[in-house]
Amino acid sequence: MSPNRHLVIFAKAPKLGAVKTRLAAHIGDEGALKFYRETLMGVLTRMASGPEWRCWISLTPDTALTEVPFWPDTVNAISQGRGDLGDRMARTIEALPPGPVALIGADIPTIERHHIETAFTALDKHDTVFGPAADGGYWLVGSTRSFKTRDMFKNVRWSTSHALSDTLVNVAALEKSSAQLETLEDIDDGAAYQKWLTNALSGGA
Repeated sequence: MSPNRHLVIFAKAPKLGAVKTRLAAHIGDEGALKFYRETLMGVLTRMASGPEWRCWISLTPDTALTEVPFWPDTVNAISQGRGDLGDRMARTIEALPPGPVALIGADIPTIERHHIETAFTALDKHDTVFGPAADGGYWLVGSTRSFKTRDMFKNVRWSTSHALSDTLVNVAALEKSSAQLETLEDIDDGAAYQKWLTNALSGGA
């Protein structure tokens, strides 16, 4: 594996009632857990093999690291720690060995290896890279780490349609460059779930 490229899967431990709470309001706690676990394991399986990057999983709660591992042996596990989403992402990114980092969520079932390769290619020419989500957030954030990561996440309105735009304002204020990948849809609620399920059953994305 490449010691200089780091891919992080940012995830919650898959436990009943603790994941995809907005989705659970539509399909129940058990349905939400089933979707999340299958999506997380699918992402881990696809991303953990191959020499192109070193794969990590960053987990919350921190106690998940003391339990029986559910991730492949080829994946390095670290904890997210405390704070809001920006604090936890920054802490994770800054804790890794030197090299460019791409961090992805665990609730986007259409992520494939070619998306990650495209992100790292973008980091050859840009300081940051983002994978926009359809809801105004982002499914991937990548950085060369040529600046303090937590400065990129200051005053971001997380879990809103402004998350990406707020982060890009910070990147511009730091006088750093950014690139964007294709837009994917994270599955946070019943409408997004039904859209994804319809596409999956019809052979679409």
